[in-house]
Amino acid sequence: MGRTKTIKDVDRLLPVTLVVVALLQCVANIEVVVGAPTVPAMFVFGDSLVDHGNNNYLSSIARANYMPYGIDFNGWPTGRFSNGRTIIDILADKLGIPYIPAFADPTTRGSKLLGGVNYASAAAGILDETGQHYGQRFSLGTQVLNFQSTLDQLRSQMGNGRNLTQYLAKSIAVMVFGSNDYINNFLMPSMYPSSFNYSPEDFANLLLNHYTRQILALYSVGLRKFLLAGIGPLGCIPNQRASGQAPRGQCFQHANEILGTFNVGLRTLVNQLNANHPGSIFVYANTYGAMGDILNNPAMYGKI
Repeated sequence: MGRTKTIKDVDRLLPVTLVVVALLQCVANIEVVVGAPTVPAMFVFGDSLVDHGNNNYLSSIARANYMPYGIDFNGWPTGRFSNGRTIIDILADKLGIPYIPAFADPTTRGSKLLGGVNYASAAAGILDETGQHYGQRFSLGTQVLNFQSTLDQLRSQMGNGRNLTQYLAKSIAVMVFGSNDYINNFLMPSMYPSSFNYSPEDFANLLLNHYTRQILALYSVGLRKFLLAGIGPLGCIPNQRASGQAPRGQCFQHANEILGTFNVGLRTLVNQLNANHPGSIFVYANTYGAMGDILNNPAMYGKI
């Protein structure tokens, strides 16, 4: 597959790209050597920000398999919610590994699994019910189960011994969750009862408890390097600015404020995981700060 050099992504990916690459290289101490990757694979869990086409194979209205998506990615849509590469593609380039195939693609099997698999699904959330108004999607829990299916196939190729253990320990798990649990759940009181049942603080804790269980499930089967992305300033995305609740030309500050508890809690969780699991690496990606810097200092980043 040819690789475009155009990076002009239309969704919320571009602002955090350099930050996440720096985190992977500096914090995780990953040496990037194209052609000789020290990281054998990436396993990607998340939502539309990192979906590589899984929803193409689901009965969902949250799809990106039509133009103009993909116009800067070999000229056709692949299911990525971007006109070009996703952040995962950029990381793959930096790490010298192939682009990560979608789990639901029937050709994702055999040797194609060895560079990693993408389980991300547009509209997916940490909670199973999040995004259900879009139709089918792979929630966090389902994505973890799908990884288990991949692991079974990897065992058949690599055995269940040292080779597989080392392979998993050197691989990276990228997890991008939480946005939909707010914009397609908590902030939709007409469709979801969560904002009536939980305070913003209690809802964030609910998400973090669910998230922790699934992260530890992945750890228990051998993954040791985790990149956990925080939630960006959701009140500044078009969906929320056009909701009628934000002043004209401004962000919806209530949305930004309520997700703060989740981001703070996720950062704390990362510190706890590093303390409790020596020999592993858990990295928090400050998506909110990176995006906020773009919004507050646009001239520093050129024309968009």
